[in-house]
Amino acid sequence: MPKHLEIEITRLKKRILHIGAVVTDAMHKALLAVHERRGGLAAEIIEVDRKIDRWEVELEEECLKILALHQPVAQDLRFIAAVMKINNDLERMGDEAVNIAEHAAFLAETPPIPIPHELPAMTEAAMKMVQDSLDAFVRRDPESARVVCAADSVVDQLNRDIIQQVHQIMREDPSTVERATHLFSVSRHLERIADHATNIAEDVVYMVEGKIIRHRAEDYFQKYQQRKYQRTS
Repeated sequence: MPKHLEIEITRLKKRILHIGAVVTDAMHKALLAVHERRGGLAAEIIEVDRKIDRWEVELEEECLKILALHQPVAQDLRFIAAVMKINNDLERMGDEAVNIAEHAAFLAETPPIPIPHELPAMTEAAMKMVQDSLDAFVRRDPESARVVCAADSVVDQLNRDIIQQVHQIMREDPSTVERATHLFSVSRHLERIADHATNIAEDVVYMVEGKIIRHRAEDYFQKYQQRKYQRTS
């Protein structure tokens, strides 16, 4: 790899990891705002999201400039392509953090509503997917990335369970409908965050192996469950 290209790729890696760290922090704060009824965090998260939006555009422009000037091939080309896609998913995660924070602000200003007991588990699972997908990117670890893909099915099931509970809350007390709708939306945005983490994990596999594995999360979930059973039997 030419020295100048190596320097540019190292710089891209640092920038995407910085954006990832800021986005992850924004999501943590948004979810904290929901669980602890801290609506005041919403304004802070919205301001951070403006920075994320600007960084996303700047990083994409940097990637395009590198492609034009250096014309990378093979792994270097796949790395830059993966960075561009991961950059987009991180920006979308920032948007989801803002959405969650806005719902948290509403819920904090209204009487408390029962929180489905699966929501903390879903929060933990989704955030772990985000962290693990970024770790897989840093380590260029396609096997860990595939585990992230498998975990998406777990988050999807938790989302379905939460939706059922929220519907039950609304049936039992119609006065909670508006608040429950906001709670339902929090779960949906969290599920989308997990989807974006899955996208990042798929991009890691492409970056390292040159394989496109989109739309195969269920296959990886079944394989993951089989390996988990074999380790415990």
